[in-house]
Amino acid sequence: MLKLPEVLEEIGMSRAAFYRMRARGDAPRLRKLPNGQIRVRRQDLDAWWETCEQAA
Repeated sequence: MLKLPEVLEEIGMSRAAFYRMRARGDAPRLRKLPNGQIRVRRQDLDAWWETCEQAA
């Protein structure tokens, strides 16, 4: 599971832009841990990258 800052660095995006994309339903699936932290599974991020490549 990746922390949100790790995901943002990998995709080269600001936190604000990521959350705008998430509001539109275009972001990888996020998981909220019981302590309130956000994580993204590597598998979910890779699948999201695949859909981005196909759309381009």
